[in-house]
Amino acid sequence: MSEVLVLVEHVDGEVKKATFELLSAARRLGEPAAVVVGAVGTASKVKDALARYGATKVYVAESDDAVNYLVTPKVDALATLAGRVSPAAVLISASLEGKEVAGRVAVRIDSGLLVDVVDVERSGDDVVGTQSIFGGGFVVKSKVSTGTPVITVRPGAVEAEAAEAVATEETVELPAVDPARATRITSREPAVAGDRPELTEASVVVSGGRGVGSAENFAVVERLADALGGAVGASRAAVDSGYYPHQFQVGQTGKTVSPQLYIALGISGAIQHRAGMQTAKTIVAVNKDAEAPIFEIADFGVVGDLFQVAPQLTEEVTKRRG
Repeated sequence: MSEVLVLVEHVDGEVKKATFELLSAARRLGEPAAVVVGAVGTASKVKDALARYGATKVYVAESDDAVNYLVTPKVDALATLAGRVSPAAVLISASLEGKEVAGRVAVRIDSGLLVDVVDVERSGDDVVGTQSIFGGGFVVKSKVSTGTPVITVRPGAVEAEAAEAVATEETVELPAVDPARATRITSREPAVAGDRPELTEASVVVSGGRGVGSAENFAVVERLADALGGAVGASRAAVDSGYYPHQFQVGQTGKTVSPQLYIALGISGAIQHRAGMQTAKTIVAVNKDAEAPIFEIADFGVVGDLFQVAPQLTEEVTKRRG
């Protein structure tokens, strides 16, 4: 059975949830082979976690360059391995960096690219990806016509399922990075993060829209998210109005999420927003406009004032979890 290369996303020795989803998807296509690009010693920290989700091999590409340059070392590692092992596919998370890595790898190895897929499967000898396109208006199945399929998978779209395996290690020598053709990291500043999960990895997302009315009123959204142990999101209209920072924008020009539960408060449901969240497993919408487009895709809808509904919901959730 052919290997399926999976690029590992990790932070400080901790594997991100999206990687476990990729490994679960890879098992449908062949033998999952995790590719770890990072500082010396990174692979030893993450190997056991990768094996728990089915990685039968861990390719180790560790060097100072891997830490000090953006994108290029990851592209080098995947391109090198694609030429060496002829994998059935290369799977990468559809994050901002992941999409850039995937595009460069596809060009480097002269292969086709499938972007932002929500599912993968085998069809004979072909790898087929399912995509939600045109703002979610259509679902299509696609396959590449040239080379090894390079595929970015939407975080949250595939369920991460543990499958214990014994992972062997193999070292990958990275070529020296040409400083004239790569972007070097000159300094780092830790992100100020609270206790909430990262937006694209959260199983619960509570988002606010223009109907929230102000930055101060977003406290209503935050309190419900905290009660549910979820992340906070915002529509483009809310972000453009200055209610919430841009890094929390959900939508076609923001982040794409696919949580188990998505709660939309005061969001009308413009196609731009729906494109970034409509693959959520369960969608709950609260809006005082009964004709709001968000109700077309909601599993549960409440026509009412979010400032009455959300606090009641927060209180009830807190009571039941307490």
